[in-house]
Amino acid sequence: MLRAAGVGAGDEVIVPAFGNVEVTEAAAKAGAAFAFADIDPMTYCLDADAVEAVVTPRTAAIVVVHRFGRSADMMRLREVGQRHGLLVLEQGESEAPYDEIAQRRARAAYLDARLRGVRTPDGGDGHTYQQYVVRVPGNGRPDRDAFARAVRARGVECRVPVKTPVHRMAGFRRDVCLPETERAADETLVLPVDASLTKREMQRIVSACNALGGLVQPAF
Repeated sequence: MLRAAGVGAGDEVIVPAFGNVEVTEAAAKAGAAFAFADIDPMTYCLDADAVEAVVTPRTAAIVVVHRFGRSADMMRLREVGQRHGLLVLEQGESEAPYDEIAQRRARAAYLDARLRGVRTPDGGDGHTYQQYVVRVPGNGRPDRDAFARAVRARGVECRVPVKTPVHRMAGFRRDVCLPETERAADETLVLPVDASLTKREMQRIVSACNALGGLVQPAF
């Protein structure tokens, strides 16, 4: 898409550092420089104010990645693009059938109502819960990784969605200030909400997480 739009040498592309190294690689393969902007802590997608703060005369495009079943604030991001004459490209996620999305939403609602000690995801803007991402803030107590190990020991699968932000990776390393990206990389954990999960399995997820409720406290 970048090459087809004429983006190349001498241009700069604004990309997220939270996940998807392929997006940064695409900018580099097109011959453009890349610049990282911070994310919105609720959607995990590019934040419009953060994007505008890193626009330079060389900036030609913004690549927006929709993440975890939440959409970026495209209205505000397009406004930034229009103000600066920038191309705004989107990378979406594969769509699931409506009945599968409905079941995931039902399971997400079940967890939202019962989980303690973690911060549950914001369900706004038509969240499809492609992934159910909670926050496990450390606050001086055992951190996200310790929490994940303890949950797995109780028979519940969970995983870290973004282990290393792109701006910390070899070959893409940049000395930039991305506090929300860093915080999300340190705190996020994916819990299962697959449509195939039974009620007993959902109860096991809640029991496993809530048994650790004294280890961490939600940061509001």
